[in-house]
Amino acid sequence: MTAAASRHRHHLSHVRTVILAGGAGRRLFPLTMDRSKPAVPLGGKYRLIDVPISNSIHSGLRKISVLTQFNSVSLNTHVTTSFNFDPFGDSFVEVLAAEQTMTNVNWFQGTADAVRRHLHRLTDRDTDYHLILSGDQLYRMDYQALLQEHWTSGAHATMCAIPCTEQAAASFGLMRMNGKGRVERFREKPTGPALREMATDMTQFGYSPERARARPYLASMGIYVFNSDVLVDVLSDPLMIDFGQQVVPRLIRKHDVQGYLFDGYWEDLGTIRAFYQAHIDLTRATEHFDFHASGWPVFTHARFLPPSRIDEECALGQSLVAEGAVLGSVSAVNSVIGIRSIIGDGVKMKETLMMGADYYEEPDDFEYNHSVGIPNIGIGAGSVVVGAIIDKNARIGDHARIVNESGQMDLDGEGFYIRDGIVIVPKNGVIRPGTVI
Repeated sequence: MTAAASRHRHHLSHVRTVILAGGAGRRLFPLTMDRSKPAVPLGGKYRLIDVPISNSIHSGLRKISVLTQFNSVSLNTHVTTSFNFDPFGDSFVEVLAAEQTMTNVNWFQGTADAVRRHLHRLTDRDTDYHLILSGDQLYRMDYQALLQEHWTSGAHATMCAIPCTEQAAASFGLMRMNGKGRVERFREKPTGPALREMATDMTQFGYSPERARARPYLASMGIYVFNSDVLVDVLSDPLMIDFGQQVVPRLIRKHDVQGYLFDGYWEDLGTIRAFYQAHIDLTRATEHFDFHASGWPVFTHARFLPPSRIDEECALGQSLVAEGAVLGSVSAVNSVIGIRSIIGDGVKMKETLMMGADYYEEPDDFEYNHSVGIPNIGIGAGSVVVGAIIDKNARIGDHARIVNESGQMDLDGEGFYIRDGIVIVPKNGVIRPGTVI
């Protein structure tokens, strides 16, 4: 039975999850210097890709394909070593990498092109629906509820939307829905009068007048459900390169497309500012994503690390510390401290994300570091770090000051970058002792 002749069986076993994880992640540079965007560390111990995979598993969807392309080695390794199911069942998390073939020597040209290039692998007699997800968002969603609404509506495709303010709206693709939930119009990042034309009357969906006025725009979350035959049909046109730019506008013209309202925490982590702010929010009492939700944990690579060792004079305030860290007499406020982080005595940290390290250094490493004049991995004694992102395996010497004293917004320096006013020490970066940034 081909996808076009599908009977659209309403059961989770007939849904294939497809996670788009092939983007170059240019707006997250330098965090994406040698890794793909979905492979960027998250929350001190996870990676971005863990979020959609975990949501799928909790939702009972265990046929998951991850489409990769740029800087994909670490992502491929993480996925294949972290998510393994019973080999005698039909559950899987597979990596589908970009490839050149005898008929097409190009790499993926966009999100829709990535799916089209693998359609022959993503469609089979048991797949009636495709759930398309992004690999760089932070949220918790039960996709069963989304699928149930899709099936009940009889739609050909369903798009997830989150209400937002006018200030935030210009950064997203916006949809406008009627009172029955039908998507009537879609525009990618409109401004001016075109933006205001996209406002939706949210009172028809049960919002109070005050709440409706505050968030009258519906931002596309980049989460879609397609009837498989509709997906095959729309992607048969090779001009359909990107879901937001080409596929969605055509869908709305040709098919019944429903909107699914989501009103929980959701953040697109595609920029340095958004990525940084989401981490700092984790440490505060304000609304944020909660990694401690016991009924819906985020799954990741299983590690066998010791408990973190914290000096008796260490002062931690509203901070998260992952396993395997070694902290001296540190003062840290509103900071996220990742796995295997080594922080020396007298270090002061504030509103800083430290991703940690991939390994512990041994005495032989310390001797070599000294011989070549580089600091050990971690933050050296007496350093001050404020408003920064310290990527994995970074080496910061004693008595360094990483505080962006000159208030730069965008700068490339020796061993560091500044983006959106945030100092970033990249993976394996080296900051010499006494350096002031």
